[in-house]
Amino acid sequence: MKQQLLTTLAFLFFITACNTTSQKTTGDTQNNLTDYVNTFLGTAPLQDSIDCGYTPPKDWRVWAGLTYPGSSLPNAMVQLSPITEWHSGAGYEYEDTEILGFTHTNKGHWNLCHIPFLPVSGDVNPDDFASKFSHENESATPGYYQVLLERYNVNAELTSTLRCGYHKYTFKSGDEQKLVVNLSQSNERVRDWKLQQDGDFVFKGFQNTGSAVYFYARANHKINKIETLKSVRKEISVLDFANSDDVLEIKIGLSFVSTENAKENLEAEIAGKSFAEIKNKANKTWENLLSKIKVSGGTERETELFYSSLYRSFLWPALRSDVNGEFTDESGEVVKKDFRYYTNPSLWDTYRNKLVLLGMLSPDVCSDVIQSLIDKGENTGFMPTFFHGDHAAPFISGSYLRGIRNYDVQSAYQLLLNNATKEGGTRPYISEYIEKGYISTPDIEKPHVETKAKAGVTKTLEYAYDDYAVALLAKELNDGENYKMLMNRTSSYKNLFNQPTGLMCGRMENGDWVENFNPEYPYYEYMYREANAWQSTFFVPHDTKGLIALYNSEQEFENKLDSLYSIPWNPDYIARNVSSFIGQYCHGNQPDHSVPFLYHFIGKPEKSQVILDSIMTRFYGMGEYGLALCGMDDAGEMSAWYVFTAMGIYPYSPADAEYIVSVPVFEKVELNLTDEKNCTIRKENSGRKIKTISSDNKKLEGYFVSHKMLEQSGNIVISTE
Repeated sequence: MKQQLLTTLAFLFFITACNTTSQKTTGDTQNNLTDYVNTFLGTAPLQDSIDCGYTPPKDWRVWAGLTYPGSSLPNAMVQLSPITEWHSGAGYEYEDTEILGFTHTNKGHWNLCHIPFLPVSGDVNPDDFASKFSHENESATPGYYQVLLERYNVNAELTSTLRCGYHKYTFKSGDEQKLVVNLSQSNERVRDWKLQQDGDFVFKGFQNTGSAVYFYARANHKINKIETLKSVRKEISVLDFANSDDVLEIKIGLSFVSTENAKENLEAEIAGKSFAEIKNKANKTWENLLSKIKVSGGTERETELFYSSLYRSFLWPALRSDVNGEFTDESGEVVKKDFRYYTNPSLWDTYRNKLVLLGMLSPDVCSDVIQSLIDKGENTGFMPTFFHGDHAAPFISGSYLRGIRNYDVQSAYQLLLNNATKEGGTRPYISEYIEKGYISTPDIEKPHVETKAKAGVTKTLEYAYDDYAVALLAKELNDGENYKMLMNRTSSYKNLFNQPTGLMCGRMENGDWVENFNPEYPYYEYMYREANAWQSTFFVPHDTKGLIALYNSEQEFENKLDSLYSIPWNPDYIARNVSSFIGQYCHGNQPDHSVPFLYHFIGKPEKSQVILDSIMTRFYGMGEYGLALCGMDDAGEMSAWYVFTAMGIYPYSPADAEYIVSVPVFEKVELNLTDEKNCTIRKENSGRKIKTISSDNKKLEGYFVSHKMLEQSGNIVISTE
């Protein structure tokens, strides 16, 4: 087994070395950072069996990337992007050849994609109005998207503000100018919709998919009529505009409150401004954000991947309050408060790294996101979560410890305590967890990927970490009693450590181990959440030394880690969102994204570095077009992993205000976290093994740097050999 790992690591090192030395090195990237952003990264398919780790079944698109190339500002309400296939992640699939419309909201999780527009000409068939397009006649930059719709010979250009979209359609001279508004369609089930004309140039309405999205749109050409076309399967609206040699421009404001607010958003953000002005302002907004991190000394490809990933990290959560401050709260009431209201973050995915990056570069947005979570929690009695775990806890605790405090922390803390102690809220089976110290798993004779249960192992490990996060907040707020109670629970992960296997395993209600235990088999929610035993076992970021102590020696722990990367993935084990492997390690999904750093804890960071370099080289920009990601970007988590790791600092435990250090991709990284002082991370020498870490010429012990150090230190040097 040891020889097998050494062979694997040697191969990974060779591949990494070949890929990182074959391109020219960039100089100082101080200007036009948006030029490095490829908004198409993550839109292409991942179909090669070697990249996936298995042969995808026929007509099965592996869940890779699921990003969109359209226009948006950071954390905006509007994401204006093309749709090539409904109900397909972000709606845009690079291999497709037809565009079905341009929608105004997006996330990349099979939902949203509201209010589709498509410029057309001539007679319109409600069952067939999509247009062919070619990537040769398609382009995009942050805040801008362009494509030639071949069927109608229309050049479509899109840009946007926080709450508004701007459409610019250049028709062939003399052609009819029409617009399909397909309100019966979105990536969610449409329950109701309405479209009406308001004067010669305005149309407005809403689309309801459980909650209503309102819009107010103004064209620069007169609307002759609005026609409704129906078929057995579809119903669309077609706006017929007065012919003109001028370009057709349509400005649209969105609101999740009312049509009146949508109009107010339009008037405030986009009225009276030209397409070029809005496009240039969008580009400048992104340039200002991207320039908070300046890198140099990497290859052109590495720089492109870095800034494309940094861009992707700031598209979600999305704004939901209007320019007048109003929003629709969790109870359905329209309220007005003194902060910007945002959607819930994708907490299970992004608490690991992306939300830390949000707090570092956009602390004002981070603060408002936390206030939004508190507002929702005060309506329900519990702090919200997303998908699994209770990961508003490390998000809020880590943000607080990093100095983001513009919210009612006592209210946040009480809601998190409710989550941690009360049944019926954010943490399912919390009573069993408190009573037994673990969440049980039913013993099923032949479980399969989609067998449903409690995902008890994953919940137990995650709840133990969430307890730690809330305990940190309790300590800061001088609540000694609850601090002690929560810290006592942080060792619950030990109750599921199966000594004979050296892995975390499910236990039944009576305490016996689950008998049908295959550590290599992945489950969606039986024992583990979207993972197998290998991918789940090492998630103890709050007590890694305690995890290592469960093994008989550090050598035994090291051998177990070696096995993680050397036991080959069984290609017969297929789960759609578990893909791209180094042995059993899966970078295509989140659960084990902190695991590559574990060799640091036994004094062998060079072994971590081989894995980290291989991941960055192999799993970003994959496939035929060089545009695929190894797994779902998951609202920026996959992207943020690259950003941090390429900089050489990673939030190993996001609840703690510190970062584990690895060797950066770049020779120099300049971080602008405060107005007072920039921090520079320098890589000294060309090796990939850490020799020393110093801050302002003072040698540091261990492999961590604090957040305060990044804010206050002028120079962090990672010396290599």
